[in-house]
Amino acid sequence: MGYAEKRGDYYRARYKIAPGNYGTVRDEFGELIKFAKKRDAEKAADEAEADIRNGRVTAVMKADMSFGEYVNKWYSVQDLAASTMQNYRRHLEEHILPKFEDEVIRRIRPMDVNEWEKEQRAAGYAESSIKTWRGTLHLVLADAFDEGLADSNPAARRRGRGKRAGRSSKRGPEKVITTMLGVLLIAERAALLSGRDDEFVAITTKGYTGMRWGELVGLETEYVKEDGIRVEWQLYELDTGEFHRCPPKDDSYRTIDVPKWHSELLIEHLAYKTAAPCSCHERDYVFTGHRPSNTSVRRVGAKLVDVARLAGVSTGTVSNFLNRPDLVAAGTRPAIEAAIADLGYVRGGVPTQLASHWRRNGFATWLFKPAATGWYPAKAPRAAQPVPILGNPFPGVPARGRGAAARADASWLPVAAGLTPHGLRHTHKTLLVELGVARPLQDERLGHLDGTVQGRYSHVTQTMRDRLMADLTEVWEQALELRRAMSPGSLVVALDRLLRAT
Repeated sequence: MGYAEKRGDYYRARYKIAPGNYGTVRDEFGELIKFAKKRDAEKAADEAEADIRNGRVTAVMKADMSFGEYVNKWYSVQDLAASTMQNYRRHLEEHILPKFEDEVIRRIRPMDVNEWEKEQRAAGYAESSIKTWRGTLHLVLADAFDEGLADSNPAARRRGRGKRAGRSSKRGPEKVITTMLGVLLIAERAALLSGRDDEFVAITTKGYTGMRWGELVGLETEYVKEDGIRVEWQLYELDTGEFHRCPPKDDSYRTIDVPKWHSELLIEHLAYKTAAPCSCHERDYVFTGHRPSNTSVRRVGAKLVDVARLAGVSTGTVSNFLNRPDLVAAGTRPAIEAAIADLGYVRGGVPTQLASHWRRNGFATWLFKPAATGWYPAKAPRAAQPVPILGNPFPGVPARGRGAAARADASWLPVAAGLTPHGLRHTHKTLLVELGVARPLQDERLGHLDGTVQGRYSHVTQTMRDRLMADLTEVWEQALELRRAMSPGSLVVALDRLLRAT
Protein backbone atom coordinates (compact mmCIF):
# COMPACT_ATOMS: atom_id res chain seq x y z
CA MET A 1 0.00 0.00 0.00
CA GLY A 2 1.32 3.44 -0.95
CA TYR A 3 2.00 6.17 1.56
CA ALA A 4 2.63 9.92 1.83
CA GLU A 5 6.06 11.12 2.96
CA LYS A 6 6.42 14.55 4.57
CA ARG A 7 9.17 16.64 2.91
CA GLY A 8 9.29 20.12 4.38
CA ASP A 9 6.18 21.99 3.28
CA TYR A 10 4.91 19.29 0.91
CA TYR A 11 4.22 15.56 0.63
CA ARG A 12 5.57 13.14 -1.93
CA ALA A 13 3.78 9.94 -2.91
CA ARG A 14 5.71 6.69 -2.38
CA TYR A 15 4.63 3.32 -3.76
CA LYS A 16 5.99 -0.22 -3.64
CA ILE A 17 7.66 -1.52 -6.79
CA ALA A 18 9.17 -4.72 -5.39
CA PRO A 19 10.08 -6.05 -1.93
CA GLY A 20 12.27 -3.42 -0.29
CA ASN A 21 12.08 -1.14 -3.35
CA TYR A 22 9.88 1.95 -3.49
CA GLY A 23 9.29 4.55 -6.17
CA THR A 24 8.11 8.16 -6.09
CA VAL A 25 5.19 9.52 -8.13
CA ARG A 26 6.40 11.85 -10.89
CA ASP A 27 4.85 13.61 -13.84
CA GLU A 28 5.27 12.68 -17.51
CA PHE A 29 8.53 14.64 -17.69
CA GLY A 30 10.05 12.84 -14.74
CA GLU A 31 9.68 15.77 -12.35
CA LEU A 32 8.70 15.16 -8.73
CA ILE A 33 5.05 15.95 -7.95
CA LYS A 34 4.72 17.88 -4.70
CA PHE A 35 1.37 17.42 -2.97
CA ALA A 36 0.05 20.04 -0.60
CA LYS A 37 -2.24 17.55 1.17
CA LYS A 38 -1.33 14.22 2.68
CA ARG A 39 -4.57 12.61 1.45
CA ASP A 40 -3.81 13.54 -2.19
CA ALA A 41 -0.33 12.04 -1.95
CA GLU A 42 -1.66 8.81 -0.47
CA LYS A 43 -4.25 8.52 -3.22
CA ALA A 44 -1.66 9.03 -5.98
CA ALA A 45 0.65 6.47 -4.36
CA ASP A 46 -2.12 3.88 -4.16
CA GLU A 47 -3.00 4.42 -7.82
CA ALA A 48 0.63 4.03 -8.91
CA GLU A 49 0.99 0.84 -6.91
CA ALA A 50 -2.25 -0.53 -8.34
CA ASP A 51 -0.99 0.15 -11.87
CA ILE A 52 2.10 -1.94 -11.18
CA ARG A 53 0.11 -4.85 -9.68
CA ASN A 54 -2.32 -4.88 -12.59
CA GLY A 55 0.43 -4.73 -15.21
CA ARG A 56 -0.67 -1.37 -16.59
CA VAL A 57 2.89 -0.01 -16.11
CA THR A 58 5.60 -2.09 -17.74
CA ALA A 59 8.54 0.30 -17.80
CA VAL A 60 8.48 1.66 -14.28
CA MET A 61 11.74 0.00 -13.41
CA LYS A 62 13.59 1.50 -16.38
CA ALA A 63 15.98 -1.40 -15.94
CA ASP A 64 18.19 -0.49 -18.89
CA MET A 65 19.01 3.13 -17.94
CA SER A 66 22.77 3.71 -17.80
CA PHE A 67 24.51 5.70 -15.10
CA GLY A 68 25.72 8.28 -17.63
CA GLU A 69 22.22 8.80 -19.01
CA TYR A 70 20.82 9.31 -15.54
CA VAL A 71 23.63 11.64 -14.43
CA ASN A 72 22.97 14.00 -17.34
CA LYS A 73 19.37 14.36 -16.25
CA TRP A 74 20.26 14.49 -12.56
CA TYR A 75 22.81 17.26 -12.96
CA SER A 76 20.54 19.40 -15.16
CA VAL A 77 17.78 19.59 -12.54
CA GLN A 78 20.02 20.55 -9.61
CA ASP A 79 19.66 24.15 -8.46
CA LEU A 80 22.53 24.80 -6.07
CA ALA A 81 25.28 27.36 -5.52
CA ALA A 82 27.69 27.81 -8.44
CA SER A 83 30.54 26.44 -6.33
CA THR A 84 28.60 23.28 -5.45
CA MET A 85 27.54 22.70 -9.06
CA GLN A 86 31.14 23.11 -10.19
CA ASN A 87 32.36 20.61 -7.61
CA TYR A 88 29.68 18.05 -8.57
CA ARG A 89 30.59 18.40 -12.24
CA ARG A 90 34.28 17.95 -11.52
CA HIS A 91 33.70 14.90 -9.32
CA LEU A 92 31.47 13.27 -11.91
CA GLU A 93 33.39 14.04 -15.08
CA GLU A 94 36.91 13.49 -13.78
CA HIS A 95 36.51 10.61 -11.35
CA ILE A 96 33.12 8.85 -11.48
CA LEU A 97 31.90 8.76 -15.09
CA PRO A 98 35.11 7.21 -16.48
CA LYS A 99 34.26 4.12 -14.43
CA PHE A 100 30.45 3.98 -14.40
CA GLU A 101 29.18 5.97 -17.40
CA ASP A 102 28.15 2.95 -19.51
CA GLU A 103 27.09 0.76 -16.59
CA VAL A 104 23.37 0.02 -16.14
CA ILE A 105 22.45 1.48 -12.77
CA ARG A 106 20.66 -1.63 -11.58
CA ARG A 107 23.74 -3.76 -12.28
CA ILE A 108 26.15 -1.65 -10.25
CA ARG A 109 27.11 -3.62 -7.13
CA PRO A 110 28.88 -2.63 -3.90
CA MET A 111 31.95 -4.57 -5.02
CA ASP A 112 32.10 -2.38 -8.15
CA VAL A 113 32.11 0.76 -6.03
CA ASN A 114 34.76 -0.68 -3.73
CA GLU A 115 36.89 -1.63 -6.74
CA TRP A 116 36.57 1.92 -8.10
CA GLU A 117 37.59 3.34 -4.73
CA LYS A 118 40.61 1.03 -4.67
CA GLU A 119 41.63 2.23 -8.14
CA GLN A 120 41.44 5.87 -7.04
CA ARG A 121 43.61 5.07 -4.05
CA ALA A 122 46.14 3.27 -6.23
CA ALA A 123 46.29 6.34 -8.49
CA GLY A 124 47.63 8.30 -5.53
CA TYR A 125 44.61 10.41 -4.60
CA ALA A 126 44.18 11.52 -1.01
CA GLU A 127 41.73 9.66 1.21
CA SER A 128 39.82 12.86 1.88
CA SER A 129 39.31 13.38 -1.87
CA ILE A 130 38.16 9.80 -2.43
CA LYS A 131 35.71 10.15 0.45
CA THR A 132 34.28 13.31 -1.13
CA TRP A 133 33.87 11.67 -4.56
CA ARG A 134 32.20 8.62 -3.03
CA GLY A 135 29.82 10.98 -1.24
CA THR A 136 28.80 12.46 -4.60
CA LEU A 137 28.36 8.97 -6.07
CA HIS A 138 26.25 7.99 -3.05
CA LEU A 139 24.06 11.07 -3.53
CA VAL A 140 23.39 10.34 -7.20
CA LEU A 141 22.67 6.67 -6.61
CA ALA A 142 20.40 7.50 -3.66
CA ASP A 143 18.27 9.65 -5.96
CA ALA A 144 18.31 6.87 -8.57
CA PHE A 145 17.10 4.42 -5.91
CA ASP A 146 14.29 6.80 -4.93
CA GLU A 147 13.17 6.79 -8.56
CA GLY A 148 13.08 3.01 -8.69
CA LEU A 149 16.13 2.63 -10.94
CA ALA A 150 18.02 0.45 -8.46
CA ASP A 151 17.18 -2.14 -5.83
CA SER A 152 19.52 -0.50 -3.32
CA ASN A 153 22.28 2.09 -3.10
CA PRO A 154 25.55 0.26 -3.86
CA ALA A 155 27.65 3.21 -2.64
CA ALA A 156 26.22 2.99 0.90
CA ARG A 157 28.66 1.72 3.51
CA ARG A 158 27.62 -0.96 5.94
CA ARG A 159 27.49 0.53 9.41
CA GLY A 160 30.46 -0.47 11.54
CA ARG A 161 32.22 -2.34 8.71
CA GLY A 162 35.97 -1.92 9.12
CA LYS A 163 35.35 0.47 11.98
CA ARG A 164 38.68 0.15 13.73
CA ALA A 165 41.16 -0.45 10.93
CA GLY A 166 39.25 1.59 8.37
CA ARG A 167 39.07 4.80 10.36
CA SER A 168 42.66 4.70 11.52
CA SER A 169 44.17 3.83 8.12
CA LYS A 170 42.09 6.28 6.09
CA ARG A 171 42.23 9.27 8.36
CA GLY A 172 44.09 12.19 6.80
CA PRO A 173 47.02 13.89 8.51
CA GLU A 174 46.17 16.37 11.23
CA LYS A 175 45.93 19.94 9.99
CA VAL A 176 49.10 21.95 10.58
CA ILE A 177 48.68 25.09 12.69
CA THR A 178 51.12 27.69 13.97
CA THR A 179 51.58 30.18 16.79
CA MET A 180 50.65 33.84 16.57
CA LEU A 181 54.35 34.65 16.24
CA GLY A 182 54.34 32.22 13.33
CA VAL A 183 51.43 34.13 11.77
CA LEU A 184 53.40 37.36 12.11
CA LEU A 185 56.57 35.92 10.57
CA ILE A 186 54.72 34.32 7.66
CA ALA A 187 52.82 37.55 7.00
CA GLU A 188 56.09 39.51 6.95
CA ARG A 189 57.81 37.06 4.59
CA ALA A 190 54.82 36.99 2.21
CA ALA A 191 54.89 40.79 2.05
CA LEU A 192 58.61 40.69 1.24
CA LEU A 193 57.95 38.19 -1.54
CA SER A 194 55.18 40.32 -3.04
CA GLY A 195 56.91 43.65 -2.44
CA ARG A 196 53.93 45.32 -0.76
CA ASP A 197 51.93 45.40 2.49
CA ASP A 198 48.70 43.73 1.26
CA GLU A 199 49.86 40.22 2.08
CA PHE A 200 51.03 41.24 5.55
CA VAL A 201 47.66 42.77 6.41
CA ALA A 202 45.69 39.93 4.80
CA ILE A 203 47.52 37.04 6.49
CA THR A 204 47.41 38.83 9.82
CA THR A 205 43.67 39.35 9.36
CA LYS A 206 43.12 35.69 8.48
CA GLY A 207 45.10 34.52 11.49
CA TYR A 208 43.28 36.80 13.95
CA THR A 209 39.72 36.39 12.57
CA GLY A 210 39.60 32.88 11.09
CA MET A 211 37.89 34.18 7.94
CA ARG A 212 37.45 31.77 5.07
CA TRP A 213 39.61 32.33 1.99
CA GLY A 214 36.67 33.42 -0.18
CA GLU A 215 35.51 35.83 2.53
CA LEU A 216 38.97 37.40 2.74
CA VAL A 217 39.33 37.79 -1.03
CA GLY A 218 35.77 39.10 -1.28
CA LEU A 219 36.04 41.59 1.60
CA GLU A 220 34.76 44.91 0.30
CA THR A 221 36.01 48.19 1.75
CA GLU A 222 32.58 49.29 2.93
CA TYR A 223 32.42 46.34 5.33
CA VAL A 224 35.54 47.28 7.28
CA LYS A 225 34.35 49.16 10.34
CA GLU A 226 36.09 50.54 13.41
CA ASP A 227 34.53 47.88 15.63
CA GLY A 228 34.69 44.88 13.31
CA ILE A 229 34.54 43.24 9.91
CA ARG A 230 31.15 42.52 8.40
CA VAL A 231 31.02 39.30 6.35
CA GLU A 232 28.35 39.78 3.69
CA TRP A 233 29.91 38.28 0.55
CA GLN A 234 32.59 35.97 -0.68
CA LEU A 235 34.33 35.55 -4.03
CA TYR A 236 34.45 31.99 -5.32
CA GLU A 237 36.94 31.24 -8.09
CA LEU A 238 35.31 29.14 -10.80
CA ASP A 239 37.14 26.77 -13.15
CA THR A 240 36.64 29.30 -15.94
CA GLY A 241 38.84 31.76 -14.06
CA GLU A 242 35.94 34.04 -13.22
CA PHE A 243 35.15 35.14 -9.67
CA HIS A 244 31.59 34.47 -8.58
CA ARG A 245 30.29 36.95 -5.98
CA CYS A 246 27.99 35.01 -3.68
CA PRO A 247 26.81 34.88 -0.05
CA PRO A 248 29.20 33.34 2.49
CA LYS A 249 29.15 29.59 2.98
CA ASP A 250 25.94 28.33 4.61
CA ASP A 251 24.69 31.94 4.73
CA SER A 252 27.06 32.60 7.62
CA TYR A 253 26.57 36.37 7.63
CA ARG A 254 28.24 37.83 10.70
CA THR A 255 30.23 40.65 12.20
CA ILE A 256 33.68 39.63 13.43
CA ASP A 257 34.84 41.77 16.34
CA VAL A 258 38.41 43.06 16.00
CA PRO A 259 40.54 44.81 18.64
CA LYS A 260 41.62 48.41 18.24
CA TRP A 261 45.09 47.60 16.89
CA HIS A 262 43.61 45.38 14.18
CA SER A 263 41.02 47.96 13.19
CA GLU A 264 43.75 50.62 12.91
CA LEU A 265 45.88 48.27 10.79
CA LEU A 266 43.02 47.74 8.32
CA ILE A 267 41.98 51.39 8.19
CA GLU A 268 45.59 52.48 7.66
CA HIS A 269 45.90 49.93 4.86
CA LEU A 270 42.81 51.35 3.17
CA ALA A 271 44.19 54.89 3.52
CA TYR A 272 47.24 53.92 1.46
CA LYS A 273 45.29 51.77 -1.00
CA THR A 274 45.24 53.15 -4.57
CA ALA A 275 43.66 50.30 -6.55
CA ALA A 276 40.56 51.17 -8.55
CA PRO A 277 37.35 49.12 -8.38
CA CYS A 278 37.78 45.67 -9.89
CA SER A 279 36.80 45.22 -13.51
CA CYS A 280 34.75 42.09 -12.83
CA HIS A 281 32.35 43.51 -10.23
CA GLU A 282 33.06 47.26 -10.20
CA ARG A 283 33.49 47.15 -6.42
CA ASP A 284 36.23 48.30 -4.08
CA TYR A 285 37.95 45.40 -2.37
CA VAL A 286 40.31 45.60 0.60
CA PHE A 287 42.91 43.35 -1.08
CA THR A 288 43.98 42.98 -4.70
CA GLY A 289 46.00 40.40 -6.65
CA HIS A 290 49.78 40.46 -6.41
CA ARG A 291 50.65 39.64 -10.03
CA PRO A 292 49.99 41.50 -13.27
CA SER A 293 46.70 40.62 -14.90
CA ASN A 294 46.96 38.44 -17.97
CA THR A 295 46.34 41.08 -20.62
CA SER A 296 48.83 39.70 -23.13
CA VAL A 297 46.09 38.12 -25.23
CA ARG A 298 44.45 41.53 -25.64
CA ARG A 299 47.61 43.43 -26.54
CA VAL A 300 48.06 44.66 -30.07
CA GLY A 301 51.39 44.71 -31.87
CA ALA A 302 54.47 42.55 -31.66
CA LYS A 303 55.58 40.73 -28.54
CA LEU A 304 59.03 39.79 -27.35
CA VAL A 305 58.55 36.20 -28.54
CA ASP A 306 57.79 37.49 -32.05
CA VAL A 307 61.08 39.35 -32.09
CA ALA A 308 62.92 36.23 -30.96
CA ARG A 309 61.34 34.09 -33.68
CA LEU A 310 62.11 36.56 -36.46
CA ALA A 311 65.70 37.02 -35.30
CA GLY A 312 66.20 33.29 -34.85
CA VAL A 313 67.27 33.54 -31.22
CA SER A 314 65.76 32.71 -27.82
CA THR A 315 63.54 35.07 -25.84
CA GLY A 316 66.27 35.13 -23.19
CA THR A 317 68.73 36.53 -25.74
CA VAL A 318 66.26 39.26 -26.73
CA SER A 319 65.71 40.06 -23.05
CA ASN A 320 69.47 40.33 -22.54
CA PHE A 321 69.74 42.60 -25.57
CA LEU A 322 67.15 44.95 -24.05
CA ASN A 323 68.47 44.86 -20.48
CA ARG A 324 72.14 43.78 -20.58
CA PRO A 325 73.33 44.22 -24.18
CA ASP A 326 76.96 43.54 -23.22
CA LEU A 327 75.98 39.87 -22.67
CA VAL A 328 74.87 39.46 -26.30
CA ALA A 329 77.41 38.55 -28.95
CA ALA A 330 78.19 41.36 -31.37
CA GLY A 331 77.27 39.19 -34.34
CA THR A 332 73.77 38.55 -32.95
CA ARG A 333 72.80 42.14 -32.21
CA PRO A 334 72.10 43.27 -35.82
CA ALA A 335 69.54 40.49 -36.35
CA ILE A 336 67.69 41.49 -33.16
CA GLU A 337 67.80 45.19 -34.05
CA ALA A 338 66.44 44.44 -37.53
CA ALA A 339 63.62 42.28 -36.09
CA ILE A 340 62.62 45.04 -33.65
CA ALA A 341 62.56 47.59 -36.48
CA ASP A 342 60.65 45.34 -38.88
CA LEU A 343 58.00 44.40 -36.33
CA GLY A 344 57.70 47.81 -34.71
CA TYR A 345 58.19 46.20 -31.30
CA VAL A 346 57.62 48.60 -28.39
CA ARG A 347 59.22 47.57 -25.13
CA GLY A 348 56.80 47.20 -22.26
CA GLY A 349 53.64 47.17 -24.38
CA VAL A 350 50.56 47.84 -22.27
CA PRO A 351 51.29 49.36 -18.83
CA THR A 352 51.40 46.71 -16.11
CA GLN A 353 48.14 46.35 -14.19
CA LEU A 354 47.76 44.15 -11.14
CA ALA A 355 45.08 41.48 -11.20
CA SER A 356 41.95 42.45 -9.32
CA HIS A 357 42.04 39.41 -7.02
CA TRP A 358 44.41 36.74 -5.78
CA ARG A 359 44.22 33.37 -7.43
CA ARG A 360 43.96 30.72 -4.73
CA ASN A 361 46.66 28.53 -6.27
CA GLY A 362 49.00 31.41 -7.07
CA PHE A 363 48.73 32.89 -3.59
CA ALA A 364 49.29 29.56 -1.84
CA THR A 365 52.06 28.36 -4.17
CA TRP A 366 54.19 31.45 -4.69
CA LEU A 367 53.56 33.52 -1.58
CA PHE A 368 52.13 31.62 1.37
CA LYS A 369 53.97 28.30 1.16
CA PRO A 370 57.41 29.82 0.42
CA ALA A 371 56.85 32.16 3.38
CA ALA A 372 55.80 29.30 5.67
CA THR A 373 58.34 26.69 4.53
CA GLY A 374 61.21 28.73 3.10
CA TRP A 375 61.02 26.81 -0.20
CA TYR A 376 59.76 27.55 -3.68
CA PRO A 377 57.81 24.60 -5.13
CA ALA A 378 59.01 22.45 -7.99
CA LYS A 379 58.13 23.77 -11.43
CA ALA A 380 59.36 21.87 -14.46
CA PRO A 381 62.12 21.74 -15.36
CA ARG A 382 63.29 23.15 -12.00
CA ALA A 383 63.16 21.17 -8.78
CA ALA A 384 61.97 22.66 -5.50
CA GLN A 385 64.54 25.09 -4.14
CA PRO A 386 65.08 27.27 -1.06
CA VAL A 387 63.99 30.89 -1.29
CA PRO A 388 67.29 32.71 -1.98
CA ILE A 389 67.69 35.79 0.21
CA LEU A 390 70.24 38.42 1.13
CA GLY A 391 70.40 37.82 4.88
CA ASN A 392 70.86 41.41 6.02
CA PRO A 393 68.70 43.14 7.20
CA PHE A 394 66.53 40.61 9.03
CA PRO A 395 64.54 38.63 7.97
CA GLY A 396 66.28 38.90 4.62
CA VAL A 397 65.54 40.33 1.19
CA PRO A 398 64.44 37.81 -1.47
CA ALA A 399 66.91 37.71 -4.35
CA ARG A 400 65.22 37.78 -7.76
CA GLY A 401 66.05 37.32 -11.41
CA ARG A 402 68.74 35.31 -13.11
CA GLY A 403 71.54 34.16 -10.88
CA ALA A 404 69.50 34.84 -7.74
CA ALA A 405 70.80 31.72 -6.02
CA ALA A 406 74.40 32.73 -6.72
CA ARG A 407 73.87 36.23 -5.37
CA ALA A 408 72.05 35.04 -2.24
CA ASP A 409 73.92 34.40 0.99
CA ALA A 410 71.15 32.75 3.02
CA SER A 411 67.70 31.15 2.91
CA TRP A 412 64.73 31.03 5.26
CA LEU A 413 64.17 28.33 7.82
CA PRO A 414 60.65 26.88 7.91
CA VAL A 415 58.13 28.52 10.21
CA ALA A 416 55.41 25.88 9.85
CA ALA A 417 56.05 23.21 7.21
CA GLY A 418 52.79 21.97 5.75
CA LEU A 419 50.74 24.98 6.79
CA THR A 420 48.15 26.16 4.25
CA PRO A 421 46.05 29.34 4.12
CA HIS A 422 43.10 27.32 5.42
CA GLY A 423 45.34 26.16 8.25
CA LEU A 424 45.18 29.71 9.62
CA ARG A 425 41.46 29.15 10.18
CA HIS A 426 42.34 26.10 12.27
CA THR A 427 45.00 28.18 13.99
CA HIS A 428 42.45 30.80 14.99
CA LYS A 429 40.01 28.18 16.26
CA THR A 430 42.78 26.61 18.36
CA LEU A 431 43.72 30.03 19.74
CA LEU A 432 40.11 30.62 20.81
CA VAL A 433 40.10 27.29 22.65
CA GLU A 434 43.44 28.12 24.24
CA LEU A 435 42.07 31.46 25.47
CA GLY A 436 39.01 29.77 26.94
CA VAL A 437 36.54 31.59 24.70
CA ALA A 438 32.92 30.51 25.14
CA ARG A 439 31.67 28.11 22.46
CA PRO A 440 28.88 30.45 21.19
CA LEU A 441 31.43 33.19 20.47
CA GLN A 442 33.76 30.71 18.78
CA ASP A 443 30.95 29.61 16.46
CA GLU A 444 29.94 33.19 15.73
CA ARG A 445 33.46 34.24 14.69
CA LEU A 446 34.01 31.22 12.46
CA GLY A 447 30.54 31.24 10.92
CA HIS A 448 29.56 27.87 12.36
CA LEU A 449 26.11 26.85 13.58
CA ASP A 450 25.54 24.76 16.70
CA GLY A 451 22.19 23.08 16.15
CA THR A 452 22.10 21.34 19.53
CA VAL A 453 19.82 22.27 22.41
CA GLN A 454 22.84 23.70 24.22
CA GLY A 455 23.55 25.87 21.20
CA ARG A 456 20.01 27.26 21.17
CA TYR A 457 20.16 28.16 24.84
CA SER A 458 23.66 29.68 24.84
CA HIS A 459 24.20 33.29 23.80
CA VAL A 460 27.05 35.73 23.27
CA THR A 461 27.37 38.59 25.74
CA GLN A 462 29.28 41.86 25.59
CA THR A 463 31.43 40.68 28.46
CA MET A 464 32.59 37.74 26.34
CA ARG A 465 33.42 40.07 23.45
CA ASP A 466 35.35 42.54 25.61
CA ARG A 467 37.35 39.76 27.24
CA LEU A 468 38.28 38.28 23.84
CA MET A 469 39.36 41.68 22.46
CA ALA A 470 41.63 42.17 25.47
CA ASP A 471 43.09 38.67 25.08
CA LEU A 472 43.72 39.10 21.34
CA THR A 473 45.47 42.39 22.03
CA GLU A 474 47.69 40.74 24.61
CA VAL A 475 48.55 37.88 22.25
CA TRP A 476 49.34 40.37 19.47
CA GLU A 477 51.60 42.45 21.70
CA GLN A 478 53.44 39.32 22.84
CA ALA A 479 54.04 38.30 19.22
CA LEU A 480 55.27 41.81 18.37
CA GLU A 481 57.64 41.76 21.33
CA LEU A 482 59.11 38.42 20.28
CA ARG A 483 59.54 39.73 16.73
CA ARG A 484 61.12 42.94 18.04
CA ALA A 485 63.67 40.86 19.93
CA MET A 486 64.79 39.38 16.59
CA SER A 487 65.19 42.80 14.97
CA PRO A 488 63.87 46.27 15.92
CA GLY A 489 62.65 47.05 12.42
CA SER A 490 61.28 45.52 9.21
CA LEU A 491 61.42 46.17 5.49
CA VAL A 492 57.62 45.78 5.49
CA VAL A 493 56.37 49.30 6.05
CA ALA A 494 53.24 48.41 8.02
CA LEU A 495 55.15 46.10 10.36
CA ASP A 496 58.04 48.52 10.76
CA ARG A 497 55.64 51.19 12.07
CA LEU A 498 54.26 48.73 14.59
CA LEU A 499 57.66 47.54 15.76
CA ARG A 500 58.99 51.08 16.26
CA ALA A 501 55.87 52.37 18.00
CA THR A 502 56.35 52.91 21.73
